[in-house]
Amino acid sequence: MCCEELGARSFLEDHKLRYPFASGSMANGIASEEIVEAQARVGCLGFFGSAGLSLGRVEAAIDRLQGSLNGQTFGFNLIHTPNEPDLEAAIVDLYLRRGIHLLEASAFMALTLPIVRYRVAGIRRDAQGKVLAPNRIIAKVSRTEIAHHFFSPPPENFLRELVAAGELSHEQAAMACEIPMAQDLTAEADSGGHTDNRSAIVLIPSLITLRDRLQEEYEYSMPLRVGAAGGLATPASCATAFSMGADFVVTGSINQATRESGTSDFVREMLSKAEQTDVAMTPAADMFEMGVNVQVLKRGTLFPMRGKKLYEVYRNNASWEAVPAADKVMIEKNMLRMSFEDAWISTKAFFEKRDPKQNDEAAKDPRHKMALVFRSYMGQSSRWANAGEEDRRMDYQIWCGPAMGAFNQW
Repeated sequence: MCCEELGARSFLEDHKLRYPFASGSMANGIASEEIVEAQARVGCLGFFGSAGLSLGRVEAAIDRLQGSLNGQTFGFNLIHTPNEPDLEAAIVDLYLRRGIHLLEASAFMALTLPIVRYRVAGIRRDAQGKVLAPNRIIAKVSRTEIAHHFFSPPPENFLRELVAAGELSHEQAAMACEIPMAQDLTAEADSGGHTDNRSAIVLIPSLITLRDRLQEEYEYSMPLRVGAAGGLATPASCATAFSMGADFVVTGSINQATRESGTSDFVREMLSKAEQTDVAMTPAADMFEMGVNVQVLKRGTLFPMRGKKLYEVYRNNASWEAVPAADKVMIEKNMLRMSFEDAWISTKAFFEKRDPKQNDEAAKDPRHKMALVFRSYMGQSSRWANAGEEDRRMDYQIWCGPAMGAFNQW
């Protein structure tokens, strides 16, 4: 069997691909324009890693890819940002305005109005009466309850809200009830970044069973599909995913180690030495207050331990002023490398441009102010890694799953 015969033929036809292989949208531009272009050139699917980037930087990537990939399929990321809902809405506005018709949705814990708006924008019927939705979503999920939301039609309350806002007609709202939020779901197992560390051997069959049940329940005219991600780094692991019924596969950690990725040579070197056990869970910068974790490389960096320490301090203290003196000294000396108040000045300036509501909340809640400073350090830790800032190597935040170690062993 050749690679073109793996997975679902309909996936290749719908997305105009040669192979059922995709590279995931690693945040902060690690899934770079170069990766997306390289994938497209060989008939695979690539997603640009727009999470964590400014709207201007994302639009620059759109300019380049729309210019270089004329007619070839590519997509962008939409990450759930519960702490910054306006940002999620703004990125959807950008995608709709610029004609981005394929998204990889990640880290969603529930459906939101912006992602529903994206899915149903421009919905219509063709001459034969079939519903056509120009915007497609491939959603990464690790829980069946979230998969159920994406394999179901858009929620009626969101459709009513869009109709009331003039974004959708009554006729279009009725059409939306005939399509799933996402035709394609990726079963995200033990991956780098946001992950529930799920077992692929449990998750993939569960989502396939759910897919078959909802396909029958809603009688969709289009086939629902389940792909696989997390832990895929070798021919054997990909073959196993296909043998379990995966319609396509998505890789991530191993793509970060390529020359095309938007990271530094320092990071590539660290990844090349990783073993399967050289990963750890630590708090996520974008969902810090919620206690959500991401999986990162622990070999060669202290970031996993430092992230956990910051979350412990946040949980146990109502303000920076209440933090024990020893912890203050350690955080200011080893992590911030400046006083807390100096760190707050730069943090405040950042959020003044990105999301001023965060500063308004910090003015009323000193604990939120502390969280923003800690989130700033954690966000910068990814950028230090991508830029290869050598004096910050111990602070590098490198999203990575055990797949990287499996690849190195292979």
